[in-house]
Amino acid sequence: MTTNGWLQIAFFSLCFLLVAKPLGIYLVRVFDGSVRWLAPVERLLYRAAGVDPAEDQHWKRYAAGMLLFSAASMLLTYVALRLQHVLPLNPQEFAAVPDRQAFETAASFTTNTNWQSYGGESTMSYLSQMMQLAFHNFISAAVGIALAVALVRGIARRGNEARGRLGNFWADLVRGTLYVLLPISFIAALLMVQQGVIQNFDPYLQVTTLEGGTQTLAMGPVASQEAIKQLGTNGGGFFNANAAHPFENPTPWSNFLSMFLIFAIPSALTWMLGRMVGNQRHGWAVWTAMFVLFAAGVTTAYWAEARGNPIHVARGIDVVTTDANPGGNMEGKEVRYGIANSALYAVVTTDASCGAVNSMHDSFTALGGMVPLINMQLGEVIFGGVGAGLYGMLVMVVLTVFIAGLMVGRTPEYLGKKIQAREVQMTMLYVLAAAASILVFTAISSVHPLGLAGRNNAGPHGLSEILYAFSSTTGNNGSAFAGLTGSTYWYNTQLGLATLIGRFMLIVPMLALAGFLAEKNPGTENAGSFPVSGPLFITLLVGVVIIVGALTFFPALSLGPIVEHLQMGAGRLF
Repeated sequence: MTTNGWLQIAFFSLCFLLVAKPLGIYLVRVFDGSVRWLAPVERLLYRAAGVDPAEDQHWKRYAAGMLLFSAASMLLTYVALRLQHVLPLNPQEFAAVPDRQAFETAASFTTNTNWQSYGGESTMSYLSQMMQLAFHNFISAAVGIALAVALVRGIARRGNEARGRLGNFWADLVRGTLYVLLPISFIAALLMVQQGVIQNFDPYLQVTTLEGGTQTLAMGPVASQEAIKQLGTNGGGFFNANAAHPFENPTPWSNFLSMFLIFAIPSALTWMLGRMVGNQRHGWAVWTAMFVLFAAGVTTAYWAEARGNPIHVARGIDVVTTDANPGGNMEGKEVRYGIANSALYAVVTTDASCGAVNSMHDSFTALGGMVPLINMQLGEVIFGGVGAGLYGMLVMVVLTVFIAGLMVGRTPEYLGKKIQAREVQMTMLYVLAAAASILVFTAISSVHPLGLAGRNNAGPHGLSEILYAFSSTTGNNGSAFAGLTGSTYWYNTQLGLATLIGRFMLIVPMLALAGFLAEKNPGTENAGSFPVSGPLFITLLVGVVIIVGALTFFPALSLGPIVEHLQMGAGRLF
């Protein structure tokens, strides 16, 4: 580890802290209807869709609108990918996407997962990239933001006024897209072009290398895809190498911009939470809890990668950092980013449900690779995806105040609203659905011949590859350990199903929780009320997040990265 590396991590942390309040203020104004500079376009979209944006929807109607919209857009994408070969903007004349891969891709992009079992530059036409995949990059992110806003409304509203109503899904969807994602993505795309990210519709180029051979250079509208991919925490990549590709992420500044975009909206949503519920200290407490978990992950990953791989040391490779040698474990990493920015990027992209990668997590050390894995298994509540991180953490907040109430023998309350049986039931359904998907799918694939056939490694590392894949897809992350052959009927089907479970089996209980809270009238807080700000609350919230994850996934982690770490260190920690 170096001083320079820590300074870069500290600078990044300061930047996404500073953006929280100004962007948070803007988000509040967008979703309360104050921002209307695209009002004519907004009204046109409502008329075209035949919806009334003024309707205040009950949580069941809100959920139904979200589910129907997601199902229709997923079906449209599946059909478009299957017909890719007859549609325009296909200069490379790519064939139709196979049925099982089209299903997985449509499910993946609809759920903001963007898991890819294909090479983007060798499978998808320009039209498929822009009309379908980029469309979902915007819409799935807007859905996530809308859901977070709906939950916060449920917490903030009074029961005798709200009666379980959470706002209007269609209005939230349109406003999040028009006023947040589109304008910021436009500016970010221009910045990326300035840094060297390509943006064109040229056919692929055939060039002669210095050695006299030939090489095909993929072209395409990359910068426009890259901007919303990062801002919407979508992940995926125009190229198979993802953000490690020099046309997609050419410089350290484009790398910084990518990470900043990933955390910008999730950071701002915590400020929005505080403003909307009338308790700004609570919003900052949630931000602080997220940051504590983020800092712990970065420190562990950076330490593990900077220490290097003892197997390399045993073979005579110098892992000591000097002015002429980066040291540590540089396997699978780009020299232009180094160890600090590779470890930081891995943590950022798995704290959020992004999935973009600038290095191969399969080549990390056992503990370095375990950090991204744990981040996803915790529910990606550490800032998390746009919207999904906040509502996931708020579910943990409800669980925290419930546990605190049990500890002191009082009826649990959250911001004056009593947490009773049905709220706890929805909270536990949210937590258990994700855990069941990850562990059940992993268990089946780790013993079935078709699942084992996809591994590129045996032993604990092979188990980590399978566990990572289902943690990533269920967590709607989309990053890959890069050591699993996922383009098979077995994995296309199971991973596609995992993305759907990880999105919709969690969203519906969360919206029910929001509706139940919206039905309640807050009581008067007194000396016996559990405070939802301050060091005690932050400590308990962080503890609940870690303990829930540890109790659920520690046995699986023990058989995977922990065993591998002990093997690497010849049976001892190093």
